Amino acid sequence: MEKIAKRGFDIVSSMLALLVLSPVMLAIAIMIKVEDRGPVLYAQTRVGKDFVPFRLLKFRTMVVGASEIGPAITVEGDARVTRIGKVLRKYKLDELPQLINVLKGDMSIVGPRPEDPRYVRVFNDDYEVILRVRPGITDYATLEYRNEESVLAGYDDPERAYTEVILPRKIELSKRYIAEQSFFRDIVIILKTILMIVSG
Repeated sequence: MEKIAKRGFDIVSSMLALLVLSPVMLAIAIMIKVEDRGPVLYAQTRVGKDFVPFRLLKFRTMVVGASEIGPAITVEGDARVTRIGKVLRKYKLDELPQLINVLKGDMSIVGPRPEDPRYVRVFNDDYEVILRVRPGITDYATLEYRNEESVLAGYDDPERAYTEVILPRKIELSKRYIAEQSFFRDIVIILKTILMIVSG
């Protein structure tokens, strides 16, 4: 029953959010297009519930072909990030298209952040637990690693730091969420996320 209620909440809230935020999303799409005429959206393969892969949607914040001219991990000050992209990343506005993923059933509003297949393979046993639920737009890790790019910039090898330091902590937080999840806790996480975004 709780799973049905959570899915119902996801559908209603994502539909309402898409309706209310559609003018903002349209404005963002126009600004991205005007800046360099490249595609507005960027789709990344992520691993979803029960290890089913899906295409996670984001507003494009980097130059076209960024994955071919630099590392997979993005750190603060990365020259591949566009001017509008810097603003979108700061206020997490690049994540808004994931409301479509929620509506489709790929994701939930609140849940463990979806991870890249290559990292899931490394921590497969942990994800056997985590991927029993739908990944989400926000969770404990989103709140704790609000400035993840800045944190990674402090390491000589950001890729290694993500794999050996940050991701294990994210996994710990994901398991904590699964153990503690409830409708009330989801609402608290949503409110804290909104406050975090507004505060910049």
